[in-house]
This record gives sequence, structure tokens and C-alpha cells, in this order.
Amino acid sequence: MKSSLRITLAIIIALFTIAPTNVEAKTKKLKALIVSGQNNHNWQVSHRVLRLILDQSGLFECDIMLTEPAGGDMSGFTPDFEKYDVVVLDYNGDRWPKQTDEAFVKYVKRGGGVVVYHAADNAFAGWEEFNKIIALGGWEGRNEKSGPYYYLINGIGVLDNGPGAGGSHGQQREYPMHCRNEKHPITKGLPDNWIHARDEMYDRMRGPANIKDLLYSGYADEKTGGSGREEPLVFTVDYGKARIFHIMLGHAGPTLDNNPAMQCTGFQVLLLRGAEWAATGKVKQAVPADFPTDKRPSFRPAYKAPYGANK
Repeated sequence: MKSSLRITLAIIIALFTIAPTNVEAKTKKLKALIVSGQNNHNWQVSHRVLRLILDQSGLFECDIMLTEPAGGDMSGFTPDFEKYDVVVLDYNGDRWPKQTDEAFVKYVKRGGGVVVYHAADNAFAGWEEFNKIIALGGWEGRNEKSGPYYYLINGIGVLDNGPGAGGSHGQQREYPMHCRNEKHPITKGLPDNWIHARDEMYDRMRGPANIKDLLYSGYADEKTGGSGREEPLVFTVDYGKARIFHIMLGHAGPTLDNNPAMQCTGFQVLLLRGAEWAATGKVKQAVPADFPTDKRPSFRPAYKAPYGANK
């Protein structure tokens, strides 16, 4: 009898000891760093929106680090990348200090998570290692020396070493997104085709083109100033142990309230799933009920899922 009582008490004590740890593990948030402060886009809106999307999901705890304005003293820009599960790049501007370059590359090479958001792929055209981290970039003097164009013909990736500038886009518009890998954790369960809200569509991007998994592409219609080709828009990058998610969507509007590309549910869901995958290698998020369809886009104007969307 005494023996049974001792065993029962031991089990009760063990349960009370373990339970808080399990609860804590379930509620622990992923740490994200958003890097911004200079950009040829409206970074004053974009970095705030990125934080809203990530923080309001309940999955992430975000810090923001802003550089000095263009032409300022960059010597104090020394983020501790190692503190974070994922680094979100919303930056193109003056070159970072050498020690920051080296710290970032070290973080990525040891397997750190990175999200390359929209115009961050305009940055650092002359930094070879950065261009391997983003796979494709545009503008800032990129040309055939930067690497080939990458686009699709009949669903097959093409590397085109022809001459020409890297980076362009046609008129902003709504456009269909075409899934190219429905089995990847980021895209699993999402529609094969859906309508993205009014946005730029990057085309004629070029670089090392070390794309690992092409997730979504879109047709850059010549009628609206596009390349007339099927262009890669969302993909992961083949760079050692790193998990790098590159999303070309999400051109920032003039204000938080007038920002259709980033208010698009499809953009927000891809950002969240891509950031979780970059941080952990997995995606545990359910496919939300309010995701866009192949007929029309849908919106989250407050940058968070409506009640019941994720059930």
C-alpha cells in the first residue's frame, strides 16, 4: 500500500514538474530581426507592416534594426544576427560595415534563416556572396556579368546568359500566381492558382540563379510592360545549410491603409509560412479559410487573420 502511494505521489510530482515546461514550449515564439532603414521603396511603411504581420500571427517576436540614412555613418550598424531564428531583409542602400558583412555570411552559412523580401534583392550588386544568398537580383547595375536570367518555358526553368540589364517590371496590376511545387512545406495545401492583389511583378531578374525550390511563378504580360515570360516570384535558395526564402511580392503602398500588395492575404500567408520554414525547417500553420481564390484576391487590411480563419 505504501509502495503504491509513493508511486502515485511520484507521478503527481512529475506531472506538475513537466507541465509548465510543455506549456512554455508551446507558447515560445520565434525571434525575428527585420533589417531596414534605406530602400528605393517605401521602407517607412514596409518595415512596420512586416512587423505587424509577424507579431500579430502569435508565432514571432520581432525586433527592428534601422541603418542610418543614406550617406550616414554605417559603422554603428552591427546587428547580432546570432540571437535570431530568422532575419528578414527589407533593405537596399549603403554597404554595411565589413564586420557586419562577415557576421551575416557566418550566420547564413551555419544554417541561419533568411527572408529576402521584395526590393531587398536590389541590394549589393557588387557583393558576390550576397548575390549567392538571394539567387536572383535586379537593378543597381546588374547585367550579364551578374549571372544569367532565369525564367520558365513550358514550366521548365531556363538559364539565359544573353546580354542585358537585370531587373524590370511592368505596370502594377492583379495577376495569377502559379504553384510550381505543391509538396513543399511552404506551399502544401495552398491553391495551385490564385489571384494576387495589385502589385509589381519583377521580371528579367538575374544572378547566380541557385534556386533550390521554385514555389510560385507568374506571367509578366507584355501588354502591361512585362517581359512576356513566366517569371520566378517565390522560391527557396540553395546555399549550404541555410534556409533562405525569397519572395518578390509585396510592393509597399503610400500608407498602412493604402497598401494592397501587402494587405493581400496571399502575400501575408506566404510571408508567415516562409518565415516559419526559414526559422525551423517546418510549417505548422493551417491553410486559412480566407486565402485568395483563382477568381479574386482577398485582403487582411489590419495585417492579421480574421477570427476563425485558421481553424
